[in-house]
Amino acid sequence: MANYKNEGYDPEEINALKEECSQEGKSFVYVEDDDLDTLDEGECVHIQFPGQYQGQEVIFDTLFYTLRLHHSSLVYEMALEQVRKTYPDYIPPEDRQLSYKISPELEEEAETALTEIIDEIEETETVKVQEHVEVDLESDYGIALDVCLNVEEVTDEVIENFIRNFKANTLSLDNTLYSFTSEEEN
Repeated sequence: MANYKNEGYDPEEINALKEECSQEGKSFVYVEDDDLDTLDEGECVHIQFPGQYQGQEVIFDTLFYTLRLHHSSLVYEMALEQVRKTYPDYIPPEDRQLSYKISPELEEEAETALTEIIDEIEETETVKVQEHVEVDLESDYGIALDVCLNVEEVTDEVIENFIRNFKANTLSLDNTLYSFTSEEEN
């Protein structure tokens, strides 16, 4: 048996994935990903599907997410960066260690500032995003794909359509730049 540095190129792994896809009745399988559990259902999924790259069979390890989620992530990161200039000790709740301490007043000030900056970024449409597919050939497992499409929800149908077009080399991405606001979500 051959030893593969990247198991995503191993024919046994690929055949196991094909079998799993066949059992699911889909051209892909969902991958359990604890990092994605915090996100709203349907905005982001981790999948794998078998395919060809430069004539070689491979597993595409794919993170699939909506344009709205991508936009809100970039807006949040930009706002957080600005808040840290005024409140350098502020750490957002999702990044805090158990030992982290901040006064309730300072935390409230920082979070109010964060909300105001997010609103300003959205109102001025400072951040614009477009559909994209990023390919990472240096991935530890197969070929990593980052797929961001302008869809309301990442459904089985959206994924199947993407995979069909991706494999047929007929994928057409929307180059329009989009901006979103939080109010649209409510």
